[in-house]
Amino acid sequence: MMYNNLNDLENWLWEAACVIRGEIDAPKYKDFILPLIFVKRLSDVFEDELLEIDNDIDVALEIVESDHTLVRFYIPEKARWSNIQKQNTNLGEYLTDAMRDLARENPKLQGVIDTIDFNQSISGQRTISDENLKKLINVLSRKRLGLKDVDPDILGRAYEYLLRKFAEGSGQSAGEFYTPMEVAELMAYIIDPEPGEEIYDPACGTAGLLIKTNIRFKEKYGNDPGIESLKFYGQEINRSTYAMAKMNVFIHDMEADIAIGDTMLNPAFKINENNIYRLRKFNKVTANPMWNQKFNQDVYLNDPFNRFTFGIPPNNSADWGWIQHMYSSLKDNVKLVVVIDTGAVTRGSGNEGSNREKEIRKKFVENDLVEAVILLPDNLFYNTTAPGVIIVINKNKINKNMIIMINASKMFEKGRPKNFIPEDKVKEIFSIYKEWKEVTGVSKIVSLDEIIKADYNLSPSRYVLQDEKEELIPIEDIIVELREIEEERQKNDAILNEILKNIGYEGYKNE
Repeated sequence: MMYNNLNDLENWLWEAACVIRGEIDAPKYKDFILPLIFVKRLSDVFEDELLEIDNDIDVALEIVESDHTLVRFYIPEKARWSNIQKQNTNLGEYLTDAMRDLARENPKLQGVIDTIDFNQSISGQRTISDENLKKLINVLSRKRLGLKDVDPDILGRAYEYLLRKFAEGSGQSAGEFYTPMEVAELMAYIIDPEPGEEIYDPACGTAGLLIKTNIRFKEKYGNDPGIESLKFYGQEINRSTYAMAKMNVFIHDMEADIAIGDTMLNPAFKINENNIYRLRKFNKVTANPMWNQKFNQDVYLNDPFNRFTFGIPPNNSADWGWIQHMYSSLKDNVKLVVVIDTGAVTRGSGNEGSNREKEIRKKFVENDLVEAVILLPDNLFYNTTAPGVIIVINKNKINKNMIIMINASKMFEKGRPKNFIPEDKVKEIFSIYKEWKEVTGVSKIVSLDEIIKADYNLSPSRYVLQDEKEELIPIEDIIVELREIEEERQKNDAILNEILKNIGYEGYKNE
């Protein structure tokens, strides 16, 4: 029987989380639960594949023992769920060994499933007791996760549910790896994947945006074997989040290459041409990078990949650094979709003097690369109450010298603890973008001349008014701008000091 009831599946998963809720901090739930769910899925699928080989499972096992390639993943005896379920003593040690056996048999899983120590102790105290591990296994054993039991898309949504619950429990920092489901869905609609394309996320987190893009592709084309599938590429800096991304793409049967490392410092996907490395380019790029991330200027000034040709971002916000990396990773005539801090589309506009982010925006606008900007509702993301914006950069715009501004700030329902965009509103926002239509109080098609007159302000609320209230600048954006001003002041003071020193006057000192 297929478990199509998402609430039923979510309740089951959350019950599993509650078993260990009191023993460890909420952010660490995932370290113990997700690998076990993953192994349960692999083990159940392994049983299904054995029965496809022969109705007698013992006969099928003998056949597979001699040829492991007959199954997707060969599950060694210790890692088979039936044996895990029988174990009653030294459970932490048993599970740790089982995960390592599984990784040895399946090199794709090395560094993914074998990184957690279920027997770990801190100050002589077990992080999670064998007793609670047993309870957790008993809860997970209630449902089968085989090929005919759980649709992989539903299981993926259940993963997202758990990640959201972890984010609620772990406070603001969890938002760094969690993109709200409906935002990812909207971005996947806009990406609009086509057969055979290569899709890249340079800050992939748990691979949610890539998975949503894959789901969108299947919605469009089904499982027709004649349709060339997508290939996915992602990079993630956090090791535990990277492991979850690998598990997620395995569960969804995606052809995905997920790398670990810092994309801005050392992008993983490169091509060697005569001992000169350049960035690999992709058909579509999508991301939710960390907002207002701080990087030293050397990262931009000494970049060996020539990514920052439109301008050097300020120290205090890498938003346009990330966008330039994504743009540099694009093939010709294709697009990128990024969700980023709202300040990225407004900072510096209307102010006298130079502003690095505005100067970068100016070049994207004047090169007619910005296709759409979508203002999202407040309080969707777990790392901030700020709304965020989706920016669409397109190298092959149909509507030249125009940008569609969509103010979706009112398209939400109240949730606890966060707001959410209902499914019908997600489709409405996409329809407005796709059909390139103006809707009173929601969207407006703006000429580049209007953008230039507004000093390269790309905020939809600047062009689509929904009430008469004055638009207030978020405190986060004010802080970023003040830090950039201070950075410029220090730079100018250093230049002035050097000039005075060269002319023999060393009495000047910056206070």
